Amino acid sequence: MLSIRKIGVLGRTYRHLNRYRQILGILFSYGFGEIIELLKIDQYLDIGLQMISKNRGDRMEKLSRAERIRMAIEELGPTYIKLGQVLSTRPDLIPAEFVTELTRLQDNVPPFSFDETEKIILSEFGVPFDALFEFLDKTPVASASIAQVYRAGSSDGEILAVKVQRPGIKRIIEVDLEIMLHLATLMERHIEEFALHRPVRIVEEFTKVLENEIDFTIEAASMERIAAMFLNDPSVYIPKVFRDKSSPAVLTMEMVEGIKITNVDAIEKAGLDRRLLTVRGADVCLKQIFQYGFFHADPHPGNIYALPGNVICLLDFGMVGTVDQKTREDFVELVDSIVHHHSSRAVQVLLRITEWDSEPDLREFEKDISEFMGQHLYKPLRDIKIGRLLQQLLEISAIHALRIPADIFLMLKALGTVEGIALALDPEFDMVSHAAPYIRKVKLARLHPDRIAGDVLQLASQLMGFLGQFPQDILEISRLIRQQKLTIKIEQTGLNTLLATQDQISNRIAFSIIIAALIIGSALIVISETPPLVYGISFIGFIGFIAAALMGIWLLVAIIRKGKL
Repeated sequence: MLSIRKIGVLGRTYRHLNRYRQILGILFSYGFGEIIELLKIDQYLDIGLQMISKNRGDRMEKLSRAERIRMAIEELGPTYIKLGQVLSTRPDLIPAEFVTELTRLQDNVPPFSFDETEKIILSEFGVPFDALFEFLDKTPVASASIAQVYRAGSSDGEILAVKVQRPGIKRIIEVDLEIMLHLATLMERHIEEFALHRPVRIVEEFTKVLENEIDFTIEAASMERIAAMFLNDPSVYIPKVFRDKSSPAVLTMEMVEGIKITNVDAIEKAGLDRRLLTVRGADVCLKQIFQYGFFHADPHPGNIYALPGNVICLLDFGMVGTVDQKTREDFVELVDSIVHHHSSRAVQVLLRITEWDSEPDLREFEKDISEFMGQHLYKPLRDIKIGRLLQQLLEISAIHALRIPADIFLMLKALGTVEGIALALDPEFDMVSHAAPYIRKVKLARLHPDRIAGDVLQLASQLMGFLGQFPQDILEISRLIRQQKLTIKIEQTGLNTLLATQDQISNRIAFSIIIAALIIGSALIVISETPPLVYGISFIGFIGFIAAALMGIWLLVAIIRKGKL
């Protein structure tokens, strides 16, 4: 597990301060000085900004904001590269142009030395590498931000791929995540535009992703789980994991030599069937999602190989997704409602599968969904692209402040990615028609007698539990009432305003009655010539008229000041 602490005082340790300055310096050099100012942390940027060359500044002005963000992330290192890759799967959090640019992030970094690899293997297994492997090449075949891969051999002649974690990468990630969490906290506090996207929550979710990524035993378990799903399917191959040679920092698996799935020329040269590979590749993705609910969440072309016999091979299981039965059924209902042009039902399903703080304007939301259907669903099925359709659906949801849960989006992204690969192999491939049997199977599964019986039994069990608990709850409430420990609080919103208005009305009426009484009484006194008299007019009656006039003016002014006569 990663040990992440909140930074109470900026630069509490030297490692934080030094790295903080480096991060802020990179952000400034790529033209994000205004963000540093908004976060009120520019006072920590004492690194000599004048050293940034004018040529670099001019070059930055020619680049788009999305390009500058991608380049800054690449320079910031492994933690931020991984964050960028995760954000590239979340169009509900960032604009579409940023998603497109972040998918171009380069994860190639200089390899670390073989001496470091030896130390890591010795630390993980307690024995030197030559006690585990017949041979281990000193030059890695691939090097990335988290790990690098070596070619090795076992004592029984098998060729292995050994994935070794970078030395000290866990500590580097922890420091970066602590700084990232601090920056996210400042964003929520000072930048309203960013606060809407809950950056602190994003960092917390990202921490969980990295925890899984740097523990290779989790990746090994994912490989074995998917391998078991396709155990009896000869058209799919998952490399074998060697558990006795694997640990949280070292993953040993079978080395697979194949052809990258989008290398069409090499596939044809090898005599493989492009159309058959397309169908099998789509089946692999659809079975994982709709049949098993556990899927490879990063099926980009570099992670899918074509093997002899038109076999599909999946690699790199660092990112996987899970969708439960209820979510799969909701997704199928969403697709069904879209296909049949039921915009109101589509809106209701979207509200069920998304997260939101306040319910959107349903009339506007349904109007947008209806327009979306009109744009896509009056075309021939072959012309409908699942990837584009789902992407636009996500954009509409984001406009109405709906958040797509991570696993659901990973599922949609996997479908869109596999469709793109399928079209590269076979431009005539119709993903919508190919997915129809899987969708139909999920719909029919809800009506299967075993499923209905299971639902009825579950409902009956819940009902029996409720009936058993209900009398106890009633007795407990009665006991609390007897002991005068139960209080009921009723809150009427707007009642105080109503009472205040009624008080104001009754006061004005009483005031008016008093004024009227003063006028009538004064008039009677004047007529009866009640002494003392001044110029033949009763002085008491005259004072009554003056008092009534002043009170009348006072009441009139009070009414005018309230804005209503």
